[in-house]
Amino acid sequence: MRGLLILFCLMLILGCTKKYEPRIIDNIEIQEFKIDSTSIRAIKVVDEQTVYFAGANGIIGYTKDGGNSWNTKQITYKDSIIPHFRSIAMQNNTIFALSIANPALLYKITEKDTTIVYKEEHPKVFYDAMQFFDDGEHGIAVGDPTDDCMSLLLTNDFGETWKKVSCDKLPKITEGEAFFAASNTNIKTLGSSVWIASGGKKARVFRSDNYGKTWKVFETPMIQGNGPQGIYSIDVANFKRGIIMGGDFSKPNENKANKAITINGGKTWSIVADEQNPSYKSCVQYVPETTGKEVFAVGKTGVSFSNDGGQNWKEVSKEAYYTIQFVDKYTAWLAGDKKIGKLILK
Repeated sequence: MRGLLILFCLMLILGCTKKYEPRIIDNIEIQEFKIDSTSIRAIKVVDEQTVYFAGANGIIGYTKDGGNSWNTKQITYKDSIIPHFRSIAMQNNTIFALSIANPALLYKITEKDTTIVYKEEHPKVFYDAMQFFDDGEHGIAVGDPTDDCMSLLLTNDFGETWKKVSCDKLPKITEGEAFFAASNTNIKTLGSSVWIASGGKKARVFRSDNYGKTWKVFETPMIQGNGPQGIYSIDVANFKRGIIMGGDFSKPNENKANKAITINGGKTWSIVADEQNPSYKSCVQYVPETTGKEVFAVGKTGVSFSNDGGQNWKEVSKEAYYTIQFVDKYTAWLAGDKKIGKLILK
């Protein structure tokens, strides 16, 4: 009896630690929905039926029936200024949308009200991405420097109020270093940790493990030095494994030093698939429940897939999209110029 019990326990342990076998995906199909009024770089996925988006021309929209119908509205500021959105986040049933350029406007949007919870006026102001942490209480937004540090907004009351962090509490930024508002994914949160990726003169990764209170900065071997070069997107599979992607927006077909991975939480990065496709991408995301093996990258150059953590890639669609976000390992939503896409993996 004791022997049978030991055998059962061993079988249970082996079953729980079974190695994940990544899928082979050679091509994909995307159901496309036209959103004629706006270019979309920021989405917030709720489930297979529900996705919210924030786009250019002040457009906020959503579907709750898998794309069969869409609700949109345009937000204007003082009746004449149209905010252009590149960032979106969600807390409970409340949407937060952050505009680029001057004035920077952070809107809190519910079914009943649309209110401004943060405003910043500055000739250099330009916010790029926004996320909430796992607890929902804390949130963070990053923007280009208006001084000698990144522009950083924090909330610790579920988004009710936001405050800009003083430069004396943040790492210094290199002149010419900035952040890209390409897909709302140059910032990634996990637990109380956050990673932010930069580009331009320098392509670096900033990490905080206490909701943005203190920071460490890590160099990367990504292409850098000129304005459109650097890291456009970052994702992490866990606290150790992560991936960054980007390239040169002005030379989208080049693939030199435009993708790298880390296995130590961002301290060091290694270039992968150098001078191999994919070329420039604006968004990279791990597929959930695949132990960091399956990765999708999207951009104006199409959709690419890796099933070995980013070492090797296949182009699986030529469709141009700016951003992608997964529901689970079978379903994702995408967004691009005047369109939303729904991807189903079988």
